[in-house]
Amino acid sequence: MTPPIVFIHGMWATPATFIGVRRRLEAAGYTTHAPTLPFHDRDPAQPPPAELGALGLEDYIGFLAAEIARLPGPVIVAGHSMGGFLAQAVAARVGAAGLMLFSPAATAATNVPGLAPLRTMLGVVTKNRWWRSPTLIGTDRARWGIYNGVPDDIATAEIATLVWDSGRVLFEMALPFAAKAPAFIVDYARLTMPALIVVGSSDRITLAGIARATARKLVGPVDYHELPGVGHWLWWGGVEDEVAGLVQAWLATNFPPTTLDVANL
Repeated sequence: MTPPIVFIHGMWATPATFIGVRRRLEAAGYTTHAPTLPFHDRDPAQPPPAELGALGLEDYIGFLAAEIARLPGPVIVAGHSMGGFLAQAVAARVGAAGLMLFSPAATAATNVPGLAPLRTMLGVVTKNRWWRSPTLIGTDRARWGIYNGVPDDIATAEIATLVWDSGRVLFEMALPFAAKAPAFIVDYARLTMPALIVVGSSDRITLAGIARATARKLVGPVDYHELPGVGHWLWWGGVEDEVAGLVQAWLATNFPPTTLDVANL
C-alpha cells in the first residue's frame, strides 16, 4: 500500500488550506489526512480559550505524533509554513516515508533573518504579553506578508478564515534561544527520506532562504522548487495548480499509487 499522506496546516490556519490538493491526490489514488491542531477548530469571532496561549511546540508535536500513530505503517508528512516546521520535527521524532514542505518555517538550524517577517508580525508581537496569550494576525499585516500576490477577493476570503493561535508557539519559533525550547531543534540526521520543497521567491514571512537552508540540511534526496514571483500563500488559482502538479510528479516518482490503492477509492 502507498503510505498515507498527513498534511499539517500553518499558524492561524486550518486543514482547509489543503482542500484542493487533497482532492486531486485522493482522485489519483492516495489516502490523505489533515488533523486540526488543538483549538484551531474554534470560530475566530469568539474569544479564544486562554489555555491556547500556553500551548508550546512540544504540545503540537506530541499531538501530531499521536495522530500519526493511529495510522497504519509509515506516512508521508507534509506541512505548510509552521506546518513545514512541524512536519520536520514530527518526522525526526517518529519517522516517515517521505516529507513534503511548502513555504516551511525555520528550525533552529535553518533560520534566515529578514525585515519582511518582522514587518509582517509587528502587529502581533507588539501586543502586551503576546508570548503568553492567544494571537491572531491583523488583516493589513496578513494581506501584506502572507497573501502578497494573491488577488484581493481571494485574500479577503482567506483572511476571514484565520483562527487564533498560540503566542507561546510563536515565541518559541521566533526566539528559540530565549525560549530554550528543545522542540525547536530538529535532528536532521534522522531526515533521510525523500523530500519535496516548494517555496515562492517572494515569500515575506517564511523567506525563500529558509527553504534553501532546509534543502541543504536534509540528508535524503531533495526535490527543490522555488516559484518566481510567488508569495507565501501557495493555495490559489494557477499557483495551486502548479504546486499540485509538482506534488503529483514527486509522488509518482517516489510513491506511485498501487492498483489496490485505486481499487479502494
